[in-house]
Amino acid sequence: MAQRTVLLVLFDGVQSLDVTGPLEVFTGAEVQVPGSYRIRTASLDGAPVRTSSGLTLVPDAALDPHDPDPHTLVVPGGRGTRDPDARLTDWLREHGPRAERLVSVCTGAILLAEAGLLDGRRVTTHWAYSAKLARDHPELEVDPDPIYIRDGTVSTSAGVTSGIDLALALVEEDLGREVALTIARHLVVFLRRPGNQAQFSAQLAAQTARREPLRDVQQWITEHPAADLGVETLAARAGLSSRHFARAFRAETGTTPGRYVDRVRLEHARRLLEDTAGGVEEISRASGYGTPEAMRRAFLKALGAAPAEYRRRFRPAART
Repeated sequence: MAQRTVLLVLFDGVQSLDVTGPLEVFTGAEVQVPGSYRIRTASLDGAPVRTSSGLTLVPDAALDPHDPDPHTLVVPGGRGTRDPDARLTDWLREHGPRAERLVSVCTGAILLAEAGLLDGRRVTTHWAYSAKLARDHPELEVDPDPIYIRDGTVSTSAGVTSGIDLALALVEEDLGREVALTIARHLVVFLRRPGNQAQFSAQLAAQTARREPLRDVQQWITEHPAADLGVETLAARAGLSSRHFARAFRAETGTTPGRYVDRVRLEHARRLLEDTAGGVEEISRASGYGTPEAMRRAFLKALGAAPAEYRRRFRPAART
């Protein structure tokens, strides 16, 4: 098996977790399968860099134009992507196309876009910067929802921990599921969150209500997706009239009660399809849809795939 070189680019203002997350995954793979990866970090001039959190990272080397091209080039994000050193952009523009795999974590996609390496690609980045990336680079197809996207030899991921998800997917591709699973267990993360899984859970996508009765209702919805979650029932739990509840819920969470319930039920059903062997009918009842047909319509509208197809595509393969 040929050894793959993984190069992580460092720069002032880099997000430390964007570096250390993938670094721990690839290092874990090298520990399990010695000789599988040669992992290096490098910065301009080989100088130490200060991360956005104040941590100082000392690279292995400088970004040398004469070094062999890496197999996997990882570009993390962070505040330093807002006003990058032109020499870094130039280095990426020259060396990025020669890497067999080009990877960005979080706002590292901004650096790749500035270097012209994402033109015509479908990409993602941290949700807070997706609109800016799309506005500044109309030649890209920016999808703000997935935790990572793989488009040919180019892979882009969302914020922070999604870099771990993407790195695990790459290790699984290179060395197999068992190696990736062992690393995931060591890091206490899921082996594989589907790349198109939303960056936010339903609770994170909506704001948390300020008033305790409304917060309690949000939590109750999450814990009881199969219950009667009509506005009248929820309003009664909050001790409000239906009209007052609906108006207050939207004002404090940014979404209507019905849409919040829809998100919770969809998320619950997706998790059961990914993590259990339950039948579609059973899952539809447990998630509050009542019938498989109602769940099917919800999945097609939100995800463009029926529940059975979603499970086929995104449930991790059974262990052998």
